[in-house]
Amino acid sequence: MNRGQTVFAQLIQYISHNEFHRCVQRYDGEHGVRQFSCWEQFLAMAFAQLTYRESLRDIEVSLAAHRQKLYHSGFRSLVKRSTLAEANEKRDWKIYADFAHSLIQIARPLYADTDLGLDLNATVYALDATTIDLCLSLFPWAPSRYGHGGVKLHTMIDIQGSIPVFIDITHARVSDVLVLDKIVPQPGSYIVMDRGYIDFQRLYRFNQALAFFVIRAKGDLQFQRRLSRPIDRSTGLRSDQTIVLTGPKSSQRYPLPIRRISYFSEETDTRLVFLTNDFHLSALTVAAIYRKRWQVELFFKWIKQHLRIKRFFGTSSNSVKTQVWIAVAVYVLIAIVKKELALPHSLYTILQILSTTLFEKTPVLLMFQRYDFETRIDDASKQLMLFDI
Repeated sequence: MNRGQTVFAQLIQYISHNEFHRCVQRYDGEHGVRQFSCWEQFLAMAFAQLTYRESLRDIEVSLAAHRQKLYHSGFRSLVKRSTLAEANEKRDWKIYADFAHSLIQIARPLYADTDLGLDLNATVYALDATTIDLCLSLFPWAPSRYGHGGVKLHTMIDIQGSIPVFIDITHARVSDVLVLDKIVPQPGSYIVMDRGYIDFQRLYRFNQALAFFVIRAKGDLQFQRRLSRPIDRSTGLRSDQTIVLTGPKSSQRYPLPIRRISYFSEETDTRLVFLTNDFHLSALTVAAIYRKRWQVELFFKWIKQHLRIKRFFGTSSNSVKTQVWIAVAVYVLIAIVKKELALPHSLYTILQILSTTLFEKTPVLLMFQRYDFETRIDDASKQLMLFDI
């Protein structure tokens, strides 16, 4: 089984070549291309993500060191840094965005049975944004504040499996709340947001689309209480109210009643106030849903630490977006492999093992079994011997 195939080649088998070529054809990605196809560009950039390459020269030298194994991994020739730089510069980043979305559609059903620990039979999404600082002189198209540069990743994840379902890449000055205009609400789903996304006109659109939101309220909210529900203060709840907005603008932009829940978190010694358009869930469930928002923060932390999205191989907008979307595709590919092979390891452990074994000719599942065996042997050797036999 998989004899003679490198680990890299085995990973690529989880990717649909036909789907990839459909994405290329959709944007005419190989018009006038004679050498170094979009597929080879994707493989080179995926290799860089999986093995922590730092530069185009790093990619070129590392792949050249395995030149005898490149052909069977999908490369028709050696990768030159100038060729890869030109491909990242000119080939439409939407090719790789569409392909990443095709992988997302494969990954999400694999994690559909993940227990969220919530008394809820609905999809929950967490929405947030993170900024990646850049040098403004090298990235003049990405202005930030205070004379710096940066790009912002507006991301919504399905918290079952922490799979991203929406990503919008903008310069850092773009307000977080504007991304709500690009999201198509899924009826019956829940979208969890921090108070930076407070915009009652946009939240009203979510309500009209039959989607639910759970969002943290700002301190200057103007409202009038209409109804108070009984609560158990020992659970951390402080109030559960139905309110109407009374601000001159907010009352027009969101003319319906809204639910306001106040909760005290002993863990953080913080009082939190949530707004939601769901009047049927228990107040504690609403608070538990908001706590799941932290998963998008963990997603940002993970991809920044373990994928190459803080140091870019090119300076154009197209090159940056290409690199980010291929990084997302690699993240989702690892998540797919984890489920397909029923691996108990964390994504971090899987990525670390793959990074050092990509060109070994070992079945992937056997490689992880060997890792588990070696780990158990090492742990056993550290045990104290009570008796000499």
